[in-house]
Amino acid sequence: MAPPRKIRLGVSMIGMGYHLAAWRHPRASAGGNMELQHAVRVTQAAERGLLDMAFLADGVGIRFNDVPKGALSHTSKNVQFEPLTLLSALAMVTRRVGLVATASTTYNEPYHIARKFASLDHISGGRAGWNVVTSATDMEAQNFGLVGAPPKTGRYDRAVEFVEVVKGLWDSWEDDAFIRDQESGLNYHPDKVHVLNHEGKHFRVAGPLNVQRTPQGRPIIVQAGASEDGRELAAATADVVYAAAQTLADARAYYTDVKGRMAKYGRTADQLKIMPGIMAVPGRTRQEAQDSYQVLQDLVQPVVGLGALANYLGDLSEYDLDGPVPEPANGRDHSRGQIFLEMARRGNLTIRQLYLSVAGGNGHRTVVGTPADIVDAMEEWFHNDAADGFNLLPPWLPGGLDDVVDQVIPEMQRRGLYRTEYEGTTLRENLGLDWPEHPAVARKRAVMAQALGSAAQ
Repeated sequence: MAPPRKIRLGVSMIGMGYHLAAWRHPRASAGGNMELQHAVRVTQAAERGLLDMAFLADGVGIRFNDVPKGALSHTSKNVQFEPLTLLSALAMVTRRVGLVATASTTYNEPYHIARKFASLDHISGGRAGWNVVTSATDMEAQNFGLVGAPPKTGRYDRAVEFVEVVKGLWDSWEDDAFIRDQESGLNYHPDKVHVLNHEGKHFRVAGPLNVQRTPQGRPIIVQAGASEDGRELAAATADVVYAAAQTLADARAYYTDVKGRMAKYGRTADQLKIMPGIMAVPGRTRQEAQDSYQVLQDLVQPVVGLGALANYLGDLSEYDLDGPVPEPANGRDHSRGQIFLEMARRGNLTIRQLYLSVAGGNGHRTVVGTPADIVDAMEEWFHNDAADGFNLLPPWLPGGLDDVVDQVIPEMQRRGLYRTEYEGTTLRENLGLDWPEHPAVARKRAVMAQALGSAAQ
């Protein structure tokens, strides 16, 4: 009998926390986004809480608009460590928690990404994960000789082939290719190295990769697309999906849709863990939790709130902050922008109310209450085919994560919803995902089985 399902948890450890005013929290280190010890504290808190992974979102440039003018200079969303460098350092001060980072398929080459994440997987003992993104902002494009981001269709077309190439490079060596026999002088079996020789629409890559196969077969692939193309990419390639939904109905619809696409790629639904984002703000009482959250809400400056909306809804600074949210200018089409608009229409929110509503979760679900309230909210989605787990979005770091680890996780464990110890040493084992058999080994096994079947006839 299979063991009962457990809720999976990750944490978004970007910068000072997920709330727009996180860096201004009275107990925060204002420059923590460039302090190694800050990242160490966060990652070790995640491991203390037995979380599956610490997730480092990233962009290849500053992605917070300076719209209206002055918005950027009033946030901490401006500088941060390069993620692979940081996660390699964090691998040395943790033992079990997964280490996941964003890397763009638009502004990298497959060989770079395959080599970097394979190296991180070895350095960490099998705990690496790659969050696949296509980089949609003009600010990033302008750092690579472009005026604006390439069209969405072209970005996703490139991304599909990019992931295919990376996975092929990760399979350059069979698991037992290296024998390193010093006496005979044979380092590896020549018939167990596989040259990729990929030639496609976007890439020509010979291979093989100059890193051996990794402790978990290949690093975990994470994806966060909500668009049609993003859902298709997730169904075809992802091990984990970070999703955004405000309601149970929306979360269930996304969960059903993405998992329903997997069969045509020869995959089963349990090969993908869907983990919506959730900002959980606990307190011993509901009032204590609300007071804790209000500390940050009171620190949101209007120029920063407008800046958070600008990338999705345009510059709203000429409108009355206490008036209705207008339709987006210039026909903007972005999945997060649609979530914002639906929030505004559903709640009849003003511009000020909307930016305060997204100041914390940025369109993700926010639950402020007692530990029981928060676990009730998670359990409802978990048991109603809306989530396999959640990506925690602490309002500020490290305190917001400490609160969840100390207050919420014990309640999850009491209900039997969450582990009391790690199941294994690799991220793949802890997520409950199968070992990815090397394609060459799978082919040999299939040929042998066919031969045995023929002989038995």
